Amino acid sequence: MGYHLIAHEAHIAHRPTLALQIPAQVSTLTYTQNGMLILGSADGSIRLYRPPDTKVVRAIRGLDSEVSSVAAVTPTTGTFGHIWVACGCLVSSVVEAPPGACQRGDTQCSGHSDVTNEISVSENEKTLAFSMDSGAVGVVDLVTNNIRRMETQHNSICAVVRFIPDRPSELVSGGYDSTLLHFDFGQRTILSRREFTSLPQSSDVSLSPPFTAVYGLVLGDDKRLSVKRTRKWGGLREDMSLSKKIADGPIVAVAFLDPSVIVTSTLLGVISRHTLSTEGSTEDWRLESTRVAQTPSIAKVNALAVHDRSVVVGGFQADGTGTAEVYRHEIV
Repeated sequence: MGYHLIAHEAHIAHRPTLALQIPAQVSTLTYTQNGMLILGSADGSIRLYRPPDTKVVRAIRGLDSEVSSVAAVTPTTGTFGHIWVACGCLVSSVVEAPPGACQRGDTQCSGHSDVTNEISVSENEKTLAFSMDSGAVGVVDLVTNNIRRMETQHNSICAVVRFIPDRPSELVSGGYDSTLLHFDFGQRTILSRREFTSLPQSSDVSLSPPFTAVYGLVLGDDKRLSVKRTRKWGGLREDMSLSKKIADGPIVAVAFLDPSVIVTSTLLGVISRHTLSTEGSTEDWRLESTRVAQTPSIAKVNALAVHDRSVVVGGFQADGTGTAEVYRHEIV
């Protein structure tokens, strides 16, 4: 029942091997396939690094508002090549143009009052998905620049959207309405949905709305995560899922280390590793969690990404300045 994952033990260093400091808080980050690190900031700027070097390789400034998400296309040069940037109501295409310049083109996904939260590029790099503050989910055909919004949307903010690996026309989105929506974006229709009941708050203060990143466990876009090929993906079925509380504080970032190991960070910088085993029936499934690090300089975490043997978390320090910490991990 279900698919089987072979678990590996992943070790993450307890102290960061690299720390990057920038003037404004790190609002989003990602790696390119060739290992360049991209930091997006609250001041509308983007900085690119080639770790372990702390020198900025390229800086892009003057974007209209906070950078909410960055997605990288397979680079054809030694640096970043081509990236997509979500900023306010715009999604911008930023292309490297030697010598030392960039070309930028903008696509408006919605009205001026709506904000784009997350963008994701499909495996074949022909489609870009976006999520909006209004709850809307949509895609952009990167060949024709045609924009299509799904007929169904979330009842509150849509925070995350990811393509399903090995299923060319399907994606999943998560919203603050505690709901996952599974789309066939070619037909603009709903294939399935899953509603969750949030855990009760441990105090009168809500530290984080639901679905900021918690359900990245479901939305992982790592192509190494195999989804069994059937006519219809049944990944949102309640009888094929495992739920477990894995942190005392709100989880704000999730990424896959390998198909059976994920790493998470809480808002206050507790980094943990979780190993998933789905052998046997759902009653036999296990999720084993281990706390591996506490960020020494990040007061609040906004984002996390992995590449090869590196894990990076970004956010801001107590004085409001931005920072990112890079950790090394080993999988044996």
